Amino acid sequence: MRLSTRNQLSGSVTEVALGSVMATVKVRLDGGDQIVTASITKEAAEDLALEPGKPVTVLVKSTEVMLGVD
Repeated sequence: MRLSTRNQLSGSVTEVALGSVMATVKVRLDGGDQIVTASITKEAAEDLALEPGKPVTVLVKSTEVMLGVD
């Protein structure tokens, strides 16, 4: 599948927390210890059969990027 999304990050699922409607999925990015957390529907998580260790691609499409410093 080809996608127009330019921000594509490879990684592996480390945790899936299913709620009644939504799911929180943590992904460890390849090549380091960075974790990306995604909130998706429970139905999507089940359809994708997400489980720890499963390789995934994180797709990021956003109109805003924010930074913060102390």
